[in-house]
Amino acid sequence: MCFWLGRLAECPLNPMEHFLDDKTVCYNWDNSTEPRLVIDSGDTVVFCTRDAADQYYTADSTDLDVSRKGPLVGHPLTGPVYVSGARPGHTLAVQVLEVVPALDFGWTAIRPGRGLLPESEFPDHYLQIWDLTDGRRAFMKQRSDIVVPMNPFPGIMGTALDSPGQHSTIPPRKNGGNMDIKYLIAGSIAYLPVFVEGALFCVGDAHAAQGDGEVCITAIEMSARVRLRFTLLQAESIPEPRFRTPGLLDLATSAEGYFATTAHGPDLYECSQRAICYMIEHLVKKRELTREEAYVLCSVCVDLKINEIVDSPNWIVSAFLPESVFVS
Repeated sequence: MCFWLGRLAECPLNPMEHFLDDKTVCYNWDNSTEPRLVIDSGDTVVFCTRDAADQYYTADSTDLDVSRKGPLVGHPLTGPVYVSGARPGHTLAVQVLEVVPALDFGWTAIRPGRGLLPESEFPDHYLQIWDLTDGRRAFMKQRSDIVVPMNPFPGIMGTALDSPGQHSTIPPRKNGGNMDIKYLIAGSIAYLPVFVEGALFCVGDAHAAQGDGEVCITAIEMSARVRLRFTLLQAESIPEPRFRTPGLLDLATSAEGYFATTAHGPDLYECSQRAICYMIEHLVKKRELTREEAYVLCSVCVDLKINEIVDSPNWIVSAFLPESVFVS
């Protein structure tokens, strides 16, 4: 059955703005966690969020710090926020008003065996630090010829699950969670299903920039200030998240066109792997990047797209590189 979510109605006459710091965070989805804040529909909340590594890295961190870091136990999430009147079957509309870096740097890490490509392709730990001081562009620390436009967004937004117990933040779920949808920038609206009383919303894992796929498993990760407005839609129910964008997609990176690699076959995952491998080969040969720099660049700005999925036995996946990231 098709479902249509109309545009948001006017907010109540006296909406309030709240502030929630990141001194206390959640590392899993657990509907028994006590809410840190209670709000009404129409209210706005400014969230301070930690980066995905829980502020482990600094602007001076190196590859060695990646190898020393233990496994991710869960993303640090700010919340939960209890929305008055929210009940199972309702929909929570979350309007993204602002996402800005809280610190002047971000990072991208390669951890062997994680991400799209196997450990045999990238057996070593690697860390890329990005300078975010500009506020609009991310500068690769050790190269002056690569600048990635910032399009910041929260990688994780979600409501509590209806299943009891603790649930990992790592995979995306029906409540939203770790969706890593790079189009949820300022001006967008995420529609999240409500499964428990109060919705119990959490947010975190902000990214300064990311390509569709986030192929090395990290984007330009950053601590952030995220400003969101909440509207409760009591008459509408959805099974999984939906979202609305504010306009055309990827305006920040589309000015100078794209270079794309393609891969065909019956397995979309394998096609995605090959398309990215071909892109890495292109970046190493034509742009003189190291393999690690190329993989990181694919993760933060290259978009994987399904171009064809109806002519079996083979499908087509493409990897799109915005050539505007290269500067003289």
